[in-house]
Amino acid sequence: MASSVGGDAGEGEWLKVAELRAMAEAQDPRVKEVDNMTLRRFLRARDQDVSKASSMLVKFVAWRREAVPGGVMPADQVRGELSHDKARMGGVDRTGRPIVFAFPAKHFSANRDMAEHKRFLIYLLDKICARIPRGQEKFMCVVDLKGWGYPNSDVRAYIAAIEIMQSYYPERLGKALMVHVPYIFMKAWKMVYPFIDANTRAKIMFVEDKNLDETLRREMEESQVPEIYGGKLPLTPLADE
Repeated sequence: MASSVGGDAGEGEWLKVAELRAMAEAQDPRVKEVDNMTLRRFLRARDQDVSKASSMLVKFVAWRREAVPGGVMPADQVRGELSHDKARMGGVDRTGRPIVFAFPAKHFSANRDMAEHKRFLIYLLDKICARIPRGQEKFMCVVDLKGWGYPNSDVRAYIAAIEIMQSYYPERLGKALMVHVPYIFMKAWKMVYPFIDANTRAKIMFVEDKNLDETLRREMEESQVPEIYGGKLPLTPLADE
């Protein structure tokens, strides 16, 4: 379970960051390439436990080097996923967090390639994290399940997304709004839920259709409300990023 500590770090936390760096670099010298803000997120994700954070961080460095050897996930490695237009970039919420919109009804388990799916998740998370402005560390996600049905259900893919985000992008998700949720989706959700840690669960909000308009306008300025929800902001396809 991650710490609820947010905002600026105190002197004590920065001392722990230094301790974390020393411990992790002793296990893998490549940790020196990781900045202090990232180290702080790993520390917070493990409730300020330096040993646990170090283990998590070392695993991340090894994973990143293998999963993204060039440092950036090339678009040509996720062309299939991009062609389905499963996610788009929006504006920002009232706290300045960038917003990504996901459309699971455009995902079909029958033609999913797990290796490309995982590469796409990295591509997507890297894109939204690159949009996070200075002074902010998190992003917001709106998961729109309109039109979702059994052909779209893919528990393995959902679990992969959760594990990648929780293990390798800790303390990046600020809030997730689940909108236009059909009743049948809850069967898949019950299977996925045990894989979501307590900290992430606290950030997920299911929004009833009748409350959608009010919720969106509470979370974002009118100018940031997307066209598809009655606003004026066009969403940007990932392929155009």
